[in-house]
Amino acid sequence: MKALILVGGFGTRLRPLTLSVPKPLVDFANKPMILHQIEALVKAGVTDIVLAVNYKPEVMVAVLKKYEEKFGITITFSVENVPLGTAGPLALARDVLGKDDSPFFVLNADVTCEYPFEKMRDFHLDHGCEGTILATTVDEPSKYGVIVVHDETTVIDRFVEKPVEYVGNRINAGIYIFSPSILDRIELRPTSIEKEIFPQMAGDKQLHTFDLEGFWMDVGQPKDFLTGTSLYLSSLAKRSPELLAPPTEEFINGGNVLVHPTAKIGKGCKIGPNVTIGPNTIIGDGVCLQRCVLMDGTHIKDHAWIKNSIVGWHSSVGRWARLDGVTVLGDDVHVADEVYVNGASVLPHKSISSNVCEPGIVM
Repeated sequence: MKALILVGGFGTRLRPLTLSVPKPLVDFANKPMILHQIEALVKAGVTDIVLAVNYKPEVMVAVLKKYEEKFGITITFSVENVPLGTAGPLALARDVLGKDDSPFFVLNADVTCEYPFEKMRDFHLDHGCEGTILATTVDEPSKYGVIVVHDETTVIDRFVEKPVEYVGNRINAGIYIFSPSILDRIELRPTSIEKEIFPQMAGDKQLHTFDLEGFWMDVGQPKDFLTGTSLYLSSLAKRSPELLAPPTEEFINGGNVLVHPTAKIGKGCKIGPNVTIGPNTIIGDGVCLQRCVLMDGTHIKDHAWIKNSIVGWHSSVGRWARLDGVTVLGDDVHVADEVYVNGASVLPHKSISSNVCEPGIVM
């Protein structure tokens, strides 16, 4: 089987992290975001993966070469000279996606969930139509494009964009599986799969919906990255609790804490809930961490307090300093002792020596 991952451009929504690392390689729960997807695809029998990108960073080529060797798969880059939307990349990658009769997955690189690829594959082969959309349910469907199905079936009837009246609460989760015949519907030009291709397929009764169980999140911007991390850790607590720090650890304060084995944690810390601690991290004494992510090589000094924040690679937070309000420190940022930072996006290689009380970009 085959898969196309829609990576897109420069990951501007996730800056300042993507100023140092291409978006698919940003660490999510201590491994690159794209590795979560590749592992799940391989488990479902995928051997060919195409990355649809607007540019091809050399660092990404090198990392993905290792994944090719590790999993025994082929990863190719499909580079768009002009952005082709969400359907055009399928036409550009026709040589790989249409090389045989097996179906192929298409997914957005920003989506995290439990990736039910095997169940989706079996469901798709069973109904025998052209496409299957993974759907998730939401509490406020008026913000989204809602999927409406024919009564008592999984066959999609139509799509209603931001409905004023309630028509359902299923929305497109950004993961699909298609039979190669869909490629006959798509020209090599900028095309929206959601607005141009899906309505045609629904009209021909060739499109089904498959309901996602469990969590779902688009983690393409910092606040959603933090929410997605919390949801992922909650899911991990149910599926593989042995991967999380045991609740018996002295520092645990509320559970769902993922600690890399190389991290060092001081005395009297209160950590949790929903915290990811990356490799080579040093945490001093009396540190308080809640709902935050610490990347590789960070140093959190004694009695610092970090909540709702992301601390980028090789950054440090001073003694008694405080981060909150979806603060994001880029690579190699240093916050001085006793400084308060609220909702700042701090660009790489900066030092913060005075309080930042209002959310904004620190350049």
